[in-house]
Amino acid sequence: MQAYLEAQGDDIWDAVENGPYVPKTVIDNKEETNIKASWTNDDKRKMLFDKKAKNMLRSALGLEELFRVSHCKTTKEIWDALEVTHEGTIEPGESIIDLQKRFSHLTNHLTTLGKIFTNAELNLKVLRSLTRAWQLKVTTISEKKSL
Repeated sequence: MQAYLEAQGDDIWDAVENGPYVPKTVIDNKEETNIKASWTNDDKRKMLFDKKAKNMLRSALGLEELFRVSHCKTTKEIWDALEVTHEGTIEPGESIIDLQKRFSHLTNHLTTLGKIFTNAELNLKVLRSLTRAWQLKVTTISEKKSL
């Protein structure tokens, strides 16, 4: 998806990485947001980049992921939410054993609250939490029929 958005133009990708363009004016060393009536044609053009990127992202998402990001107001918020979901949440410097301990602790608490997980669900949750360094192994495991 990143490659697709970048191919649409640097301005589109900038909106994803940095958030939407907000027209501002500096008055007495204070930055103030311009009111809509004072926006230039260039300001309006730049404001569209976030809207275009948001439309592209939402159009590409499945229903489950769309619900996951439906509360997001900007493309950056959508992208950040998708990154957390798909790139994982393994902590910096955390070993796989530490991740497994933390994961077991969380799932045990959820089980005591009545949540039931299948082995496939548990395996997928672990795979989704791994960083990009594990991507080749995650892909190989994910493509197996029996998780």
